[in-house]
Amino acid sequence: MKCIILAGGSGERLWPISRSASPKSLLKLNDKKTLLQNTYEVVSSLALEKNIVTTTNVRLLNDTKMQLMALCKNPIVIAEPMSKNTAGAVAAALTYLEGKKDDTVVILPCDFSINDKEKFIEAIENAKLCAKNNYIVALGVKPTYPEVGFGYIKAGEKIKNGKKVEKFVEKPSLEVATSFVEDGNYFWNSGIFVSKISVLKKAIEHYAPEACVGFSKDMFDENNKIKYEYFENIQKISLDYAVIEKAENIAFVELDTDWVDNGSWQAIYSNSNKDSKENVIQGNVILDKVSDSLVYSSKELVAVAGMKNVIVVETEDAVLVCDKNRTSEIGKIVQKLKSDKNEVAETHKTVFRPWGFYTCLNGGNGWLSKIITVSPGHKLSLQSHNHRSEHWVVLEGVATVVLEGEVHTLEKRQSIDIPLQAKHSLQNHTKEIVKILEVQKGDYISEDDIIRYEDVYGRVN
Repeated sequence: MKCIILAGGSGERLWPISRSASPKSLLKLNDKKTLLQNTYEVVSSLALEKNIVTTTNVRLLNDTKMQLMALCKNPIVIAEPMSKNTAGAVAAALTYLEGKKDDTVVILPCDFSINDKEKFIEAIENAKLCAKNNYIVALGVKPTYPEVGFGYIKAGEKIKNGKKVEKFVEKPSLEVATSFVEDGNYFWNSGIFVSKISVLKKAIEHYAPEACVGFSKDMFDENNKIKYEYFENIQKISLDYAVIEKAENIAFVELDTDWVDNGSWQAIYSNSNKDSKENVIQGNVILDKVSDSLVYSSKELVAVAGMKNVIVVETEDAVLVCDKNRTSEIGKIVQKLKSDKNEVAETHKTVFRPWGFYTCLNGGNGWLSKIITVSPGHKLSLQSHNHRSEHWVVLEGVATVVLEGEVHTLEKRQSIDIPLQAKHSLQNHTKEIVKILEVQKGDYISEDDIIRYEDVYGRVN
């Protein structure tokens, strides 16, 4: 069996925690591992490491690899040069996997959690048996409440090892979703599909030729990045819309396990522990006469009074307040922010890296200030910048700075200038954190103005 993990989405329904540069797949939500890591652990019981392919956006390639390397030695990650939704991503992953004609593939998003792995494997095995008869099998979950942000599957007549799909319904109204729950024959679409590789390839070629990348291994460079010319002109469409909802050979198998969707604040609320007033609380929060609500604080005090059925989420640079039953509309806010080129749709002020983290303080035309914190024993890559110079002041600890081959040891209150295009690295050889103030100055201030020459985390350009 082979597996494709789809990890390239931006997770707009979980904004402001999830953003384009740090989407939900890379986040920890009430767990010690990220959603991506949890998904990989689940599928590792189904397939060997060499048969698991993760797809992501090229911007997230390094972070995705780093997270998976905590679980396995050589994770296979293919990177899309631009977002084209899931049809193109799946087609590319199928091309990479190749395999025998009757090999089975499992396609999974990474915004769910499952603890009962035995029942999950049982459902996959049932779907595999069904797929042997040339069906593409959708796994569905019995709904426990009328979620308007999910797609639904209506199960039809029985077939061997499953049922036929009568129809798909995408994100119904609350009234319709309520009737689906009461009906008993509608299931949440988990986004998990099982099929023979040959059957799914044929379906993509037939129903979505404009989203098909040609199934040629020439599309990948030596780092498994998809070449721009192969992705530039393909259709941007989901696998569901392009193939699953059009094909006639679609079957259904129930996923009868503790499946939890983590794709929206409504879902997070529904699957979290609640207090006596049915509230979910996290962080620095004070409530008065509040019920049936989720209130989240990343740092600052959040006080809420006299409210019911609300979602309140505070991060260091944004606050979200919305009706709990309308969290599916958060994506509209994110799209508006993107059209306005507002950075809060893309990045957080604090960004975590394998060596530590940095926090953006302030910026203007041609300058940006940051606090950079380097964990004990870690170091940044040897790098240079074509468009900016930098000035570093040590705030805490003892910093080792490599500048054009020379090693400088700087203590608290000491500083150093990093000229334009100079090769440099910030390192921490001590057992305490190193914290510096960095001021960037130049005609172009962006994280993509980095050329890496050496990097212990495998991020060399």
